[in-house]
Amino acid sequence: MPDPSHDAAPAGAPDDDGALPEPVSAPMRRAKVRAFTDHTTVGQVRVGPGGSVTIGCACGMTLTNGPGWSLDEHIRLHRAEARFLALAAVAPEGIPRLVPYPPSGATS
Repeated sequence: MPDPSHDAAPAGAPDDDGALPEPVSAPMRRAKVRAFTDHTTVGQVRVGPGGSVTIGCACGMTLTNGPGWSLDEHIRLHRAEARFLALAAVAPEGIPRLVPYPPSGATS
């Protein structure tokens, strides 16, 4: 039986058996999967007048190339932003952040 007066190991520390905790929590794992599935490209690439190239995203946004970026770059940025927002929303309180969350101007 464990000694109740002994302080619990800090989060991320090995347990009594030496096993490390899961590297990613279940809520963060689910958020990452949800972001991946909610932001997949759908339909066919369409080439418009003047060389614009677009494709739809499952979230409803139309992704397009621009004067200084390719369609592929827009898709990659869109997915990275979606993943960041999903993970940031479920991240444990107190994790130091490079980018404040919620983003300024966001509504709850």
